[in-house]
Amino acid sequence: MPIAHNKIMKKVKKLHVVLFGALIGIINGFFGGGGGMVVVPLLTNLFGLEQKKAQATALFVILPISIVSAIVYLCYNSVDFKTGWPVLLGIVAGGVVGAKVLNKLNNKIVHGIFIFFMLLGGIGMLIW
Repeated sequence: MPIAHNKIMKKVKKLHVVLFGALIGIINGFFGGGGGMVVVPLLTNLFGLEQKKAQATALFVILPISIVSAIVYLCYNSVDFKTGWPVLLGIVAGGVVGAKVLNKLNNKIVHGIFIFFMLLGGIGMLIW
């Protein structure tokens, strides 16, 4: 009996992962990004990943979603290239630096930084 229960639980967990993935895809496509702010807490709280692994996994997962979303926005002529190219260059450079720094910090510090920026973003959205 426990073997059958384990198989059912694995299927339920896979279904949750797929449903959460669909939710993240919708958020990313709708807002043009920001799915990581939802993915990281899901990966840490629901799936038990440590903070650094959750953030790295979120980046890995969000990259293809972002590419697909960008293609859709391009098809609808919704991209401002004059602003977009410099921002893209900054994001790529910042991403490289951020990934290198992430590997040097412990999980508690990374978690605290993540919380700080989540709060900062939320407060900023309330103000502006």
